[in-house]
Amino acid sequence: MAARWWRRALRGLCGAALFLSQLSVLSGRAGSLMTTKLSQPQSTLAKSLTSTSTNAPYFKELESTEIPPYLTNCPSNGLCSRLPPDCMTCNTNYSCIYGKTATFDCKVKPHVHCVDENNHEQENFTINMTCQFCWQLATSDYVCTNSTNCMTVSCPRQRYNATCTVRDHIHCLGNRVFPKMLYCNWTGGYKWSTALALSITLGGFGADRFYLGQWREGLGKLFSFGGLGIWTLIDVLLIGVGYVGPADGSLYI
Repeated sequence: MAARWWRRALRGLCGAALFLSQLSVLSGRAGSLMTTKLSQPQSTLAKSLTSTSTNAPYFKELESTEIPPYLTNCPSNGLCSRLPPDCMTCNTNYSCIYGKTATFDCKVKPHVHCVDENNHEQENFTINMTCQFCWQLATSDYVCTNSTNCMTVSCPRQRYNATCTVRDHIHCLGNRVFPKMLYCNWTGGYKWSTALALSITLGGFGADRFYLGQWREGLGKLFSFGGLGIWTLIDVLLIGVGYVGPADGSLYI
C-alpha cells in the first residue's frame, strides 16, 4: 500500500512539473508576440523619418530655383552681343592693346536666353569692346554721386570723393563701380548774369552780396555806400570773372 501511494505522489509531481513547463513556454511565446507588435510602430516611425529625410534635397532644390536678381536687367531672346554686362561673364583678353578694339569670349549667365543674328539661341559668343579699364572711360559713360558739402568757388578748386557706376550698355575691364576724385560742380540755382547785373546797378547798396547770400558783406557795402564806390568796382570785377560766388559754395547756373 505504501509503495502504491508513493507511485501516485510521484505521478502527481511529474504532472505538475509538466504543466508548469508548458505554461512557461506559452508565456514566452506571448512575450515574443508582444515584442513583435511593439516593434512594428517603431519600424514604421523609422520609415517615416527616413522618407522625410529623403525629401530634404527636394526642398533645397526648390530653394535653388529662385530667380537671380540680375535677370530683371536681361532682355529675353535678344541679341547676345547687346546684352548688358551684368548678364554675361567674359574672359579677360590680356593680349589687347590699350585704346584699341579687341574681341572677348563671353558666356551668358544661368537663366539668360539670347540669340544670334540668325535667331538661333546660343550661350557662347564674342563681343568687341575697347581695351580699357572702367575708371578710364569718358565721363559720359558713367554716373557719379554728387556732393553738396564742398565749395565750388574756391582757390584752389576743391574736390570730393565720388562713387561712380558704369552705364548698363558700356563694356569695360575691371570693376564697374569705382571711386574717383571729382571737382565740386553742384549748383544752388544762383545766376551769374543776375549777380553781375545787381553788382553794376545796385552794387553800392550791397544788392549783389545780398543776392549771393553774403549778408555781412552786403551790410558792409550798404552802410559804407559801396566803400565810397571802390568796393563796388572791385565786386563788379570779381563777380565778372567768377571769383566771387554764392555763399553756399555752389556754381552759377
